[in-house]
Amino acid sequence: MELKSKINTERLLDTLKTVLDTPSVVGYTAQIHPLLEKMAGQLGYTVEYDRRRCAYIRIPGKDDSRTICMGAHLDTIGMVVRSITPEGWLNVRNLGGVNFHSVEGENVYIHTRSGKTYTGSVICKSHSVHVFDDARSRERDFAEMAILIDEDVNSPEEVRALGIQPGDLISVEPRCVITPAGFIKSRHLDDKASVAALFETLAVMKEEGLQPAFNVLMAFPIHEEIGLGGRYVPENVDAYIALDIGLIGGEQNGTEKTVTIGAADRIAPYDWQMTTRVQEIAKEVGAEAVMDIYYRYASDATAAFNGANNIIPVTFGMAVVSSHGYERTHIDGIVNTTLLALGCMLDEKLFD
Repeated sequence: MELKSKINTERLLDTLKTVLDTPSVVGYTAQIHPLLEKMAGQLGYTVEYDRRRCAYIRIPGKDDSRTICMGAHLDTIGMVVRSITPEGWLNVRNLGGVNFHSVEGENVYIHTRSGKTYTGSVICKSHSVHVFDDARSRERDFAEMAILIDEDVNSPEEVRALGIQPGDLISVEPRCVITPAGFIKSRHLDDKASVAALFETLAVMKEEGLQPAFNVLMAFPIHEEIGLGGRYVPENVDAYIALDIGLIGGEQNGTEKTVTIGAADRIAPYDWQMTTRVQEIAKEVGAEAVMDIYYRYASDATAAFNGANNIIPVTFGMAVVSSHGYERTHIDGIVNTTLLALGCMLDEKLFD
C-alpha cells in the first residue's frame, strides 16, 4: 500500500497546533494529559499511566511475540520558581536546556499548585539599555534573569497572596506560526512535532484498517528534557524507537524537509541492525531520510538503553533549526517522520 497519500497534512497540522498550545513543561501534566486522553478517545484508544506520569497507548499487533515502544516526549523546556525578589519578581532555575538568550522577552505561564495560571515575561535584571550600563553585556543565565508577573504586585507578600510560591512551574509561550510555504515556526517543536506524527499514524491506521506487524506501545514521557524520560521501560518491550528532533547546522546532516535517522548520540551508537533496517524501510515507503550523529544530544531510546533496560535503541525525527530556541521545521519533515513511523510499525522484517 502506498502510505504517503494517506497522511492528512491538514489534520496533522491541526493536531500539532493543539498540542503546541497546551502547556507541558517538564513534570507538568495538568493540561496535556486530559488533551491526550481526548485525542486518543476520538480514535478509539485509551491512555494509561505509570508511576512516573508517563502516558501510554497500546496497539495490538498481528504478532504479539514482540513489542515496539514508539516514544515521543510531551515535556518541554521551561523554568521553576526558585524565590521571590524584593520587587515582586520571580527568580528561576531552568528545567532542561533553556537558552536564556533566546527566551529573553518571551511570554510565559506560571502554573501554581492551586490550579491558577498567571502570565508573565522573561527579563534580564539589567533589562533596559536606557537604564543599565551592562544591559547588553550582562550574562544571560538563570541567576541574571527573572520573571515579571503580569499582576499588580510589588513585594514578596503580594506575590504570595496570588498563590505563587517556590516550586511553581513555568511554561514558555510557543508562538506557533505556519507559513504558506509550509514552514512551521514555534517553540517546543521538540518534541511535540513527533507527538503529532504519532497521532497521525493512529488516524491513518484507523482509516485504512491497518494493524501493526507487532504490538506497539506508544509512550509519551514528561521528563525527557532532564534526561529521565525513557529510563524506565515497561516489561516485554523489545525495541524502543524514539521519535525526536534531528539537528541542523555545523557538521549535522539534517534538513527541515527530511527525516533524520540517528546513528549515534552523546551516550552511545544506536542499534546497528535495526537502524540499518529503518534506513531500508525509509526507502521502501518513500520517506526522504538522512543519517546523522548527535554530539550534544541524547534521546529517550539511549536513556532507556543507559538505564539498563534490555531493549534495542533506535531514533529518528524531523530536523529543526534553532533547537531549544524558537525552532523551525517544515511540514515535509513531519510527513516524512510520520511515514517512516508507519513503515516501522507495519514492517514484518523489523527484527530480522
